[in-house]
Amino acid sequence: MSGLTLERTQVVPSDLPTVFAFFKRPENLERLTPPWLNFRILYTSHPEVRAGTRISYRLRLNGIPLTWESVISRFEENVLFVDEQIEGPFRAWTHRHEFESLGDRTRLTDRVTYQVRGGPLVNLLAAWIVTPGLHQMFRHRHRVTRQQCEAR
Repeated sequence: MSGLTLERTQVVPSDLPTVFAFFKRPENLERLTPPWLNFRILYTSHPEVRAGTRISYRLRLNGIPLTWESVISRFEENVLFVDEQIEGPFRAWTHRHEFESLGDRTRLTDRVTYQVRGGPLVNLLAAWIVTPGLHQMFRHRHRVTRQQCEAR
């Protein structure tokens, strides 16, 4: 998929099984998503993320209600999982979550490749509009990940 890519990496002061277990629980998406997005899970097909898991949710972006459904297209325990938008606000959205053990710490890399609706010019403009919002969202996400995984 061509489009824009955002990559963020953080090192969490917790071991790999602890960090991966936190991310396997769909309900933790609500914790990881900034409160200003009013994110709520509507449905999840499995209590833990695995290949084929479907998750649908709603959120509000600048006051506009949106629904989104994603599927876990790839899953390797304690290594990675990939969620892809099936239905939602983007033309395409793929989020790859990679986990690497560093002993008692874990490196977590988020790589999102996305396209907004509206063609090449709109995608070019998205670099100035959408990408800064995604950076802000991932700063929040990494702060919460650190807090939640350190507490375990």
